[in-house]
Amino acid sequence: MLGKTAGGLYWMFRYLERSENTARMVEAGQRIALTRSSSAEAEWASILASLGCKPGFDAKYDTAEPGAVVDYLLRDRDNPSSVMTIVAQARDNARTVRTALTREVWEAVNECYLTLKDVLARRVPERDLPEVLGTIRTRSAFVRGALHGTMMRNDIYNFARLGTFLERADNTARLLDVKYYVLLPSALHVGSTLDNVQWETILRSVSAEGAFRMAYGAETQPLDIADFLIFDGRLPRSLMFCSRKLSENLGYLGMQYRTRSASQDMADQMTAKLESQTIDAVFEAGLHEEISCFLRDLATLGQQIETDFRFIQ
Repeated sequence: MLGKTAGGLYWMFRYLERSENTARMVEAGQRIALTRSSSAEAEWASILASLGCKPGFDAKYDTAEPGAVVDYLLRDRDNPSSVMTIVAQARDNARTVRTALTREVWEAVNECYLTLKDVLARRVPERDLPEVLGTIRTRSAFVRGALHGTMMRNDIYNFARLGTFLERADNTARLLDVKYYVLLPSALHVGSTLDNVQWETILRSVSAEGAFRMAYGAETQPLDIADFLIFDGRLPRSLMFCSRKLSENLGYLGMQYRTRSASQDMADQMTAKLESQTIDAVFEAGLHEEISCFLRDLATLGQQIETDFRFIQ
């Protein structure tokens, strides 16, 4: 496959995953704002930081006013990571690799763009925000469903999945990195309403609240939340699950192209490192330090994938 086509598929699905992740984070911010208005501005600033958008936002706005943050994250043209910007980029990439996609996948991407262009044509009123965020998530899921249901399991599929899981792992890791202080609450807040709202927000951000309760029951401990989001291989958004999938898809590409790439070695090493760790060891070394290391490894892996498969030609 041409590197340009492989890169188009990879980035198309990174952008779509990013749009869904952004919608989830905005939803988490809204829930915090509704339950703890006194700290809403700090929470919105935290969400901007988690998404890597705080420098750009701060250059344009003086304070993290909720309406301004939501508009910046969803539809601001000055924000290269706003939902509308990245969905437009996903559609442009889909058009570039149109011949590699089934009709159903192309139509799902095109419909995603057209629908969001309509709903994000103007600033979203607070009362309409839940519905709009649901639409963003749903449209991304439609594309993912079309991919699973109609695409051959070949190199095209594997490049698409690499983009999805690399972006998903990055999002979960960034959420943990920004929120690590919540996972180590002060004795004053343990078991309080504040503590409960905070961990529920973290789990809701990755759609894992119900799954967490299935795995751990009604009782919640910060250590268990971190363990679940990092090491539970059953959770589709955990670091372990995403890392294994990256190794798996790179392995399939290696078999198809009859060569083992440097990126496959890196992904396998990243997975092996996670499998050899425990949550107690992570907290002893420092959650922030360990997550920062994972994010660096993930960024290096992304660069190596682009090099190995000649995305830039």
